[in-house]
Amino acid sequence: MRIAVAGGTGTVGRHVVAVARERGHQVVSLSRAEWVDLVTGRGLDQALQDVETVIDVAGIQTLSTKKAVDYFTNATQNLLAAGKTAGVKHHVVLSIVGIDKANSGLYAGKLVQEDEAKHGGIPWTILRSTQFHEFVPMSIKAASVGPLVFVPTMATQPVAAKEVAAALVDAAEAGPQGRIPDLGGPRTEQLKDLVAAYLAKTQQKKRIVPLRVPGAMGKAMRNGTLVPAPGSAVGRQTFLEWLDTIDA
Repeated sequence: MRIAVAGGTGTVGRHVVAVARERGHQVVSLSRAEWVDLVTGRGLDQALQDVETVIDVAGIQTLSTKKAVDYFTNATQNLLAAGKTAGVKHHVVLSIVGIDKANSGLYAGKLVQEDEAKHGGIPWTILRSTQFHEFVPMSIKAASVGPLVFVPTMATQPVAAKEVAAALVDAAEAGPQGRIPDLGGPRTEQLKDLVAAYLAKTQQKKRIVPLRVPGAMGKAMRNGTLVPAPGSAVGRQTFLEWLDTIDA
C-alpha cells in the first residue's frame, strides 16, 4: 500500500520508513526536510495524494504542557483534515504508555492527539509504547549542567525503536483496530542505572544527581505507572544489547 509517515526522519520514523519499504510498501515521509509542515499544514494535501494509510510518529521535544498540547492539536487536526480530503482509510498513531496518569508536558499533548484521532472521522489505530533506548542519551543531553546530570527517579521498560516501528507497520497492514496492546521492552529498569551504563560506554565523566520530580508526573515515574501492564506486548532487545550496538 501507499503509506505516509508523519515524522519520517525522526528516531522511530526513520525505522518505520525503512521497515515499510523493506516489506514492499510505497512510502512518503512527511517532515520539514521534505517541505511538509504539520503545524501549518503546508504541503500536506499534495503529499497525501493516493495515500491509503498514515502512520503518525511526529513529535516535539518540550516540557511545556501548552506547547505540547498546541503542537499535537494543530498537527493532528491538519493531518486528519488533509487525510479525509485525500481519501485516507486508516490513521495510525504512536502514543506513550501511562499518559492517563501523568497528564502534563508531552504526555498531555499525546492525550490530546489520541482524542483527536478517535474523533477525526478516519478509522484509527493507537499503539502506546514505552520510551525508546535512545531516550537515555536524549535525557542526558537535556539534563546536564557541566559535569552534573540530573536524573529523575523513574522505573522504565525501554524498547527498541525498530521494534516499535515494526509494530506500527504491522498495525498499518492489519487495518483499523482501535487501541491495541501496549508495547514495552523486555526488562523493567531504573533510569539512573541506564544513564550510568550509557555514560560508562561513551566515556563521559559526569556525576549523576538523583532528582525527585514533584506532582502526578513524578509519582507516575516512581510507582511504575509508565511501565506496561501485564498482558502487554514485549520487545526483544534489552537496553544493554542496544548499548553494545553503538560506538563508544
